[in-house]
Amino acid sequence: MIDFKTFAHLAHIDLGEPQPKPTSVEGDQLEAANTLWVSADGKIEVGVWECSQGRFTARRDTNSEICHIVSGRVTLHGPEGAAKNVGPGELLVLPLGWEGEWTIHEKTRKLYILHSV
Repeated sequence: MIDFKTFAHLAHIDLGEPQPKPTSVEGDQLEAANTLWVSADGKIEVGVWECSQGRFTARRDTNSEICHIVSGRVTLHGPEGAAKNVGPGELLVLPLGWEGEWTIHEKTRKLYILHSV
């Protein structure tokens, strides 16, 4: 039998002690995360992540990411200058090869799904 997993109350899952965000470029950001599930082959990871206000760089060199914003407000900046505001309830996809910046306007929590190549 193949079992399934469910995760409720994403806004209240304990993420542990926040740590400094290594790719932060503005705002002394702190982040925390909790991995909820990893596939048997290690190629898919599901978790919850939270980050404080500020700005950081991001690259999707080895994986793609699907994000569902649980709380907070961000602006994503692509490499060609395109910007998109995203808030609670919205879903976004960062495809393999994407690079850009996240501006966190207020503490933000997301559900993420990483798919590694």
